[in-house]
Amino acid sequence: MEEVSVLRRIEDAFPKMSKGHKKIGTYLLNHFEKAAFLTAAEIGKELGISESTVVRFASGLGLSGFPELQRELAKCVSDRLSGTGPLQDAFYGKSQSEIVTSVLKADAEKIFQTMEQLDAAAFDVAVEAILKAEVVYVCGLRSCEPLARFLYLYLNLIRQRVVLLSTTDVSETFEQMIHIGEKDCFIGISFPRYSMRTLKAMEFANSRKAKVIAISDGVHSPMNLYSSCNLCAKSDMISVVDSLVAPLSVINALIVAMVLKCPAQVRENMELLDQTWKDYQFNLNDEINAIDVDL
Repeated sequence: MEEVSVLRRIEDAFPKMSKGHKKIGTYLLNHFEKAAFLTAAEIGKELGISESTVVRFASGLGLSGFPELQRELAKCVSDRLSGTGPLQDAFYGKSQSEIVTSVLKADAEKIFQTMEQLDAAAFDVAVEAILKAEVVYVCGLRSCEPLARFLYLYLNLIRQRVVLLSTTDVSETFEQMIHIGEKDCFIGISFPRYSMRTLKAMEFANSRKAKVIAISDGVHSPMNLYSSCNLCAKSDMISVVDSLVAPLSVINALIVAMVLKCPAQVRENMELLDQTWKDYQFNLNDEINAIDVDL
């Protein structure tokens, strides 16, 4: 028989809960990662209710008490980070159209949370560091690789000397950044499940005294161990699916801020690219016509 997670139990029991218990249930469903490390008294203080109400909530779920509720919440955290949590827990009993609405609402909520928590001073530092660096190295692996490629693409339109570290081999990564130094900047992008290869690259960049920028999910992210500037964006993981809408929005904001800092340079680069593309298209058509004649 499939084991039912405590989050599923809360969802199933929610309609019949009292007003106070619904308040606790809503909090645990939305913040179980945090709640797993709080005491009953701390949760009660957070919600403005008594500790005994929190304990009774755990008993109402058929658990032996609050310690078992804590263990079950910790298991949910572990399952999410390892990607083994059952996908159906998140969308249990919902129709296809409800799934679309739920995912979009969840992504919108993560953007709002990111807006509230993003360090504006760190954002300014990141913009200046990227623009002033001699060489900018960008690293994002696995599900974060599209984010890294997106940032790399636009950085090339803003400034020169940008390196995308796309290899999955640690030794090759070090080879690509062997000349990194204190005048350079390293941008590491990683979210749960965190990439050890990205972390090692950040450690190396830090040891060479480069300015290291981390784009990750919070102050407790291991990516912040070697960074001098941390940009935090809310993310989520449902089984093997990563929600990276908020991180992409932060990267978009970085790009816009940098463009506004050097509009003349960006305009020149865009005009050069446009002319190169026109020339390339013209030459490509000539080649195609030549091939047709030969055939």
